Amino acid sequence: MQQLNTDAFHALGDPNRRQMLTLLSAESLSINALAQNFDMSRPAVSKHVKMLQLAGFITIEDIGRERYCKLNRQGFMSIQQWINHFDGFWKEKIVRLEQLLDDDKERDQS
Repeated sequence: MQQLNTDAFHALGDPNRRQMLTLLSAESLSINALAQNFDMSRPAVSKHVKMLQLAGFITIEDIGRERYCKLNRQGFMSIQQWINHFDGFWKEKIVRLEQLLDDDKERDQS
């Protein structure tokens, strides 16, 4: 299993940053437009944006005088791989349990 960047979980741990990602999933937004959705200072929004960028969840592009944030699909891949690992773990456990139950059922019918 690939090593997961702990910054990714730290970045997702804050509800404001999760909300920013949700907003950015609909469209790319300038940092100013993003800030209008939150009851916090523009510098505070910028700090959250920087953390999301460092964790790889978003990219920032300068267009004219504005800085636009957009989701970075690759940033989510490490988390998806981590989740897939445990998905496989639990699916394997369920298959084993089903086999045990089937074996017990066959023994009871004999």
